[in-house]
Amino acid sequence: MTKDPLTLVLAAPRGFCAGVDRAIKIVEMAIEKWGAPIYVRHEIVHNKFVVDSLRAQGAVFVEELEECPDDRPVIFSAHGVPKAVPAEAAKREMIYVDATCPLVSKVHIEAERHHANGLQMVMIGHEGHPETIGTMGQLPDGEVLLVETVEDVAKIAPRDPEQLAFITQTTLSVDDTIDIVAALKARFPAIIGPHKEDICYATTNRQEAVKAIAPKVDALLVIGAPNSSNSRRLVEVGASAGCSYSQLVGRADEIDWRALDGAKAVGITAGASAPEVLIDEVIQAFKDRYDVTVDMVETAKENVEFKVPRALREPA
Repeated sequence: MTKDPLTLVLAAPRGFCAGVDRAIKIVEMAIEKWGAPIYVRHEIVHNKFVVDSLRAQGAVFVEELEECPDDRPVIFSAHGVPKAVPAEAAKREMIYVDATCPLVSKVHIEAERHHANGLQMVMIGHEGHPETIGTMGQLPDGEVLLVETVEDVAKIAPRDPEQLAFITQTTLSVDDTIDIVAALKARFPAIIGPHKEDICYATTNRQEAVKAIAPKVDALLVIGAPNSSNSRRLVEVGASAGCSYSQLVGRADEIDWRALDGAKAVGITAGASAPEVLIDEVIQAFKDRYDVTVDMVETAKENVEFKVPRALREPA
């Protein structure tokens, strides 16, 4: 039986970013240094495949520090944690390693600097997301006002409209954030923004790559987890860039083949916490069903690398 021809258009960059790569290395190196079990507060990155593979090596994932014993090392996830968490770990004399992405830490430092200068913060982010919770938790209660949408900007009541600065979650939609920033500046002309955009290079690059491939394909599949903010933004970017079928899939077995019936070209990308092995798995699933030609569209080259903390580079 002959297979129908199909072109797979791979977006590049896609998949792991430097912060995710570093966070996974931190867990692996901690297990190597201190032995299993190593406790990890919250999913180290938002990807079930990654979490399961680290669990198999000896990582124990918990939601709160109180679930960890005092005598085993604990790692804080790449999304960052409120200040109270490392303070509590230090009080309990625990060994802890902070795997917060350096680009998230940059936002934390920014917030603290503005706070020290007497400014109240406005954070553009998703309520309940670990990164948002971690960033807001760098400052005392009430010092960070959260906005998710342009409409939210009209609802906030700052202490002093002349004494404001804004920061953003690192994994937002670039286009949506531009509109929210414009609304903030229109309502609060004195508001101070970041020296350099808070949305990270990896989020921006992956969204630009999706915009480049969306007009060339009949459908777009984004490989990533449902709780991954940057992966969900890629689905939205694909849809707004003109791709009528833009879907998130965790793995190849989640692909809705009926929905792809009649497609001649399918775009594939992956969120920043999705490993390349899952992309290969999806490509193979297409090759099993179609006569596949693979094209790659590369919009940026990435060579960013973050060092792991010194504690892991030193012998036990």
